[in-house]
Amino acid sequence: MEVSDNHTKALWYLDNLNTLTHEMLADAMTYKWFRLCTLYHIKNKEGKKVLFSPNIEQEDFYLFTHGRDIILKARQLGFTTFKMISDLDDCLFIKDHSAGCICHNLLSAKDIYRNKIRYAYQNITEDQKNLLAEIGYTLPKPVNDKDNSYVFDNGSSIMVSTSYRGGTLQSLHVSEFGKICKQSPDKAKEVVTGAFEAVGINGEITIESTAEGKEGYFYSYSSDAKKLKDAGKVLSKLDFNFHFYSWFGRPEYSLTGDISEALTPYFIELEHKHGIKLTDGQKAWYSAKWKVLGDDMRREYPSTPEEAFNQSIEGAYFAKQFTQLYKEGRIAYDFSEYSTNKGPVNVVCDIGIGDSTALWFWRMVGNEPHIVHYHENSGEPLGYYIKYIQDKITAKRWELGKSYGPHDMNNREFASKGKTRKELAAEGVEYGEKVYRMKFEIVPRLGVDDGIQAVRDLLPKCVFDHKECEEGINAAEAYRKEWNDKLGCYRDRPLHDWASHGADALRYLAIVETKRKHVSKIDIRFGA
Repeated sequence: MEVSDNHTKALWYLDNLNTLTHEMLADAMTYKWFRLCTLYHIKNKEGKKVLFSPNIEQEDFYLFTHGRDIILKARQLGFTTFKMISDLDDCLFIKDHSAGCICHNLLSAKDIYRNKIRYAYQNITEDQKNLLAEIGYTLPKPVNDKDNSYVFDNGSSIMVSTSYRGGTLQSLHVSEFGKICKQSPDKAKEVVTGAFEAVGINGEITIESTAEGKEGYFYSYSSDAKKLKDAGKVLSKLDFNFHFYSWFGRPEYSLTGDISEALTPYFIELEHKHGIKLTDGQKAWYSAKWKVLGDDMRREYPSTPEEAFNQSIEGAYFAKQFTQLYKEGRIAYDFSEYSTNKGPVNVVCDIGIGDSTALWFWRMVGNEPHIVHYHENSGEPLGYYIKYIQDKITAKRWELGKSYGPHDMNNREFASKGKTRKELAAEGVEYGEKVYRMKFEIVPRLGVDDGIQAVRDLLPKCVFDHKECEEGINAAEAYRKEWNDKLGCYRDRPLHDWASHGADALRYLAIVETKRKHVSKIDIRFGA
């Protein structure tokens, strides 16, 4: 994409700022980029007042914005600051313009309004205002300054809150949407169904966040947008444009110091797999930060989009285990070296009634579970899942081992003349004008906490076929404790959401293998 003529002109005016005539200045002020670089002040990291000067990442975003934009980024790149000043500028120079910003909590909302929007407006100097007046422009004045919002006398307004529903917006910015999706899924849904709908088709929606695991709207929107970008698709007005900004683009992320030997394989992988060649100074900076943050570096300062999302989220039950699985290559992107293994393939089901049902397929190779397939669906009867299992086994030319179902398959159902679903499956159930049969063994009962521990114990031995199990892996990684918004901490119980079904089925798999292992070790002897 080429840089627009308007941007080129704005840059020329900035380069020749001290020699501009009143006529040239009047023309320069018609270019938004010129205004952004000359009118507004911010507080820097030391709390000092400085003229706002967009960084290279912000300029890139400005040039290649689409209207619907999603930003996956490293920390401290200042996109919320940039977007708030950009929206404030629109309010000052466009009549009847409405802009809004949504944050993950009230404290952040107050901070953004006071220290970014209000500070930028109140620190437009008298000299700047007088100069604007000389070229025929008077800045609008606030008629309301409360509830984290400005309403100006030109009919424009800008507001920062934790939600938005009602009215219309020309511009909406959602800050740290990943955190909202992680901590408050209901709030995330409200943002999507309420705030997004307040923006017309020609309006702007900008979502930015660091990654918070493979879950929720932020992950799905980012994944879909990245696929469109990678495929070179022409975006519609309702498609999100994907932007990724890594840590190593910042010139300040470099220092003189030691490079950790433990990170050498990581740096080699970046260079040879992704074409990212770091300087010694960048490696030293990363090493120093890594000593403090550990594996959280991949979330806070990602080098690639995939790396950002592969980092497990806070509160996740299996965070440590999956981090280790990725390090050891047990999440196999190329499963060919394992595909030659033979032996029966078992399947475990978390069969729900009118709810999502999850299936895991695996074979034991020595004491290692090789997990070869995952499937999830909802709203389908028992016959669908039996057919799916049988069709998959046939298509893959596997030998079917044992099939396991949850303990509630033993519950008798009034609608089935008192028969259990285990009995119905054995006798045969109709689906698509055919009858399908399968014998299920029942997974032994085990408390949820004990089942979670069984998964933790089993995971280090597992190998996953990433291609066949990606959806299930995402669910297991996202399975986490419920967040208590009032207390600001996690409850000691699992959150029931989209990830629960895959995680529950994995828990049954772990229980099966745990019980099987224990039984196999019983030494029965007869006689003296």
